[in-house]
Amino acid sequence: MKILDTKYMGLRLKNPIIAGSCGLTSTVEGIKKLAESGVAAVVLKSVFEEEVIKEHEETLKNNLGAFENNMEFLDYFDYQIKDDVLKNMASLIEEAKKEVDIPIIGSLNCATSGEWISYAKQLEKAGVDALELNVFKLPFDVEMEADAQEKLYLSIIEKIKEQVKIPVAIKIAPYSSNLAALVKKLESAGADAITMFNRFYNVDFDIMTDEVKAGNPYSSEQDYYNTLRWVSIMSGKVSCDLSASTGIHSAETAIKMLMAGTTTVQVVSKLYKDGIGSVAGILKNIELWMDKRGYVSVDEFRGSVHHEPTENSERFERVQFMKYFSGHNPQQIL
Repeated sequence: MKILDTKYMGLRLKNPIIAGSCGLTSTVEGIKKLAESGVAAVVLKSVFEEEVIKEHEETLKNNLGAFENNMEFLDYFDYQIKDDVLKNMASLIEEAKKEVDIPIIGSLNCATSGEWISYAKQLEKAGVDALELNVFKLPFDVEMEADAQEKLYLSIIEKIKEQVKIPVAIKIAPYSSNLAALVKKLESAGADAITMFNRFYNVDFDIMTDEVKAGNPYSSEQDYYNTLRWVSIMSGKVSCDLSASTGIHSAETAIKMLMAGTTTVQVVSKLYKDGIGSVAGILKNIELWMDKRGYVSVDEFRGSVHHEPTENSERFERVQFMKYFSGHNPQQIL
């Protein structure tokens, strides 16, 4: 009998596999199926600030009529829409908690630190076991200083940690002027876990119509390398938990992340591509590998190959293809 259970943000999980935030975690039925498939926790589909604002604007535009200049009513209307969003989320959480016995992690896609504090408090009140804050803002402003982006992250985690008692993770992007220092600062600001990394909406072009369209929304099996590098680098430098995300499609990749030092791995694209039932296969193959290597528990090999300041450190730190291409003859390729 292999011991797959792990502790993440103080929560006891039966294994390291978490269903990441997505449409599959937006309904009670979806959450129930995920729990039955073997996932140890689910991150609910994010509450997006932009969606709340858009709903507010559309409703104002189409339904106000005689109230369009009534500021008192507008304030109430603004409150009512946000209250409805929270009530729907609270209902989902309450029903899901009755149906499954795995932790439910709420997710907020933050852009500002203001009223999202109240959202965090409401999700805590609704019964989530933890929160994951999705706080990336694309740094496209050429006038913005690099530290302004960091201050946004730190402000949100600090303010929310002051207001809630449940554990809080923050999901970050791999883009920073000094990613290692940022992760360390987030831990110091109170983050109980860091999720590496966000997967973003991708932009693509249609070369025949000049149309801007969405790129492939799913990760591939080759997308895990950057996450693996950074989990390896940071796992020995922070004491908070790390959760690996992006490109985890197999037991082999999940094992690599655990060897690098992650506490949990989050799967999403795998669930869409191969079905929710594919989780069972990942867990079975992890157990088979552990049996071949003689491991009884996940804790025995977690962090076994993470970055250390030794002669092996250059394998994590070197980013150029110094070794692999320098000796190749161009004529052989042609």
